[in-house]
Amino acid sequence: QYGSDDWRRFCHTHNLEPSMSRRGNCWDNAMAESFFSSLKKEGIRKRIYKTRDLAKSDVFDYIEAFYNRTRRHSHLGGISPEAFERASA
Repeated sequence: QYGSDDWRRFCHTHNLEPSMSRRGNCWDNAMAESFFSSLKKEGIRKRIYKTRDLAKSDVFDYIEAFYNRTRRHSHLGGISPEAFERASA
């Protein structure tokens, strides 16, 4: 469905650049999909924003104040990315 002409026209109309991998390579977006799943579940939680600026601010706060500094990541041994970088330095 994401290779259809309708989708390509939608992306072009909204100044979006579609991203697709080769056939059979289903893991290329796994990290991005995991992040956006966490953002939706932990950050946005079905909120409806009055303005785009409020949405941007909320997403920025989620990423910078929670996801990178506080949230524990299983692939980093249960610590935050910030703590992981400090320990690796």
